[in-house]
Amino acid sequence: MPSALPDGDPAPRDGSLPASALEGLGDRPLGVYVHVPFCAVRCGYCDFNTYTAAELGAAPGASQASYADAVVAELRLAGKVLGHRAPAATTVFFGGGTPTLLPARRLVAVLAAVRDELGLAPDVEVTTEANPDSVTPEALAVLRDAGFTRVSFGMQSAVPSVLATLDRTHDPARVPQAVAWAREAGFGQVSLDLIYGTPGETLADWRASLEAALACEPDHVSAYALIVEDGTALARRVRRGELPAPDDDDLADKYLLADDLLEGAGLGWYELSNWARDDAARCRHNELYWTGADWWGVGPGAHSHVGGTRWWNVRHPAAYADRLRAGVSPAAAREVLDDETRAVERVLLETRLRRGLDLRVLPPSGRATAPDLSREGLVVLADDRLVLTREGRLLADAVVRRLLP
Repeated sequence: MPSALPDGDPAPRDGSLPASALEGLGDRPLGVYVHVPFCAVRCGYCDFNTYTAAELGAAPGASQASYADAVVAELRLAGKVLGHRAPAATTVFFGGGTPTLLPARRLVAVLAAVRDELGLAPDVEVTTEANPDSVTPEALAVLRDAGFTRVSFGMQSAVPSVLATLDRTHDPARVPQAVAWAREAGFGQVSLDLIYGTPGETLADWRASLEAALACEPDHVSAYALIVEDGTALARRVRRGELPAPDDDDLADKYLLADDLLEGAGLGWYELSNWARDDAARCRHNELYWTGADWWGVGPGAHSHVGGTRWWNVRHPAAYADRLRAGVSPAAAREVLDDETRAVERVLLETRLRRGLDLRVLPPSGRATAPDLSREGLVVLADDRLVLTREGRLLADAVVRRLLP
C-alpha cells in the first residue's frame, strides 16, 4: 500500500523530542491514542490505515496475536521520552480499524501498559471503538472491569441497502443488542457513529437511521458526511459512474435533519459533527485534538503531537514491529510547527466548537471580517468569542477561509 503520510523531517531514532516540545509538558493534558489496524472486511469508503488478516499474514507484529506486544514496546518508549515531567494520561482512545477484533485481555494488557509507563488520571476517560458484530457480553464486561469507561459503536446506518453500499457487514438489529450489552456491563457512556450521504440513501433512510440510533438512548452521537476519499473502492465506483457522488444540498438537508432530531432528543451539538447528552458525555479525547493539546499516538501510521512537535509512525504493522524490536522509534518523520501554523490550525479547529474561537487568535484581517460574518447570520460575536450559528455550521469551511488571510 503506498504511503499517504507527508514527507516531514527526519525523526530521531531514539524518539527524542526537542526541548521546546517538552517545555511546560506537565501543565498540559495528555492523551494516548492506540491504533489497532485490523478489520474483518475492508469497507469501500475507508482510507484509514487498516488491514485484513489475509493481507498481513503471520509476520511478527503484523498478526493479531503479537500486535499488543509491539504496542507495549512503543508505550515503554513513550515513557522514556516524556519522562517524569509528563502528566498522567487524562484520556486513552483505542481506534482503528476494529480494536475489539483483538481479545479483550490484549486490550486490557495495553491499558495496563499505559498505566505503568505514563500513569492514568483518577478520572481518566478510556474509550474503545467497536463494530456491533465484534463484541460479546463477556468481552465488554472484561473491558469495563479493567477500567474502560466508554464504548463507541460504528453503527453508520440502520438501512441494509446503505450498509451494503458502504460494505458494512453487521446486521442493523445487532446495534441495540450491543448497546444493551454495554449497559449491562456497566458502561456509563455509549456513543454511536453514523454516516450520511451514502449514494442511494434517501432522506427517509437517514431519518430511519437517526430514529433507530435514538431508540438506543445513546449518550453521544457522531454524524459525519460521507467523503469519497481518493484511492478507495468507493472512489473507483464513483469514477466509473456506478455510483453518484455525494450532493452538497442533500448533505446539508441531512445535517439539518440530524441536528433537529438529536437536539429534540436532548443531545446538544458541541462540535460540528458531534452531539452529547451533557458535558460529561462529550468525547474528552477528541477535544484534546480540537484544542491542540498533547497526545501520543501508538501504532502503525498513528500521529502524535506534543508541544508543537508532530510526528507519525511508519504505516505497515510489520515495519512498525521491526523497528521496535530493534530498539528504534517507529516514527517515520516529524515536523516542528511554527507559531503561524499553530495559529492557523487553532482557527481551523476551534471554530468548529460550540464554545467558539477566541477573537484574539485571529489575524487583523480576520478580526475585521468577523462583524461582516455576524451581519450575514453566520456567526455570533459575544464575550470576545466567535461562535458559528446553525447556518454558519453548514458553511463552516467558507467561514474559516474568510477568517484567515
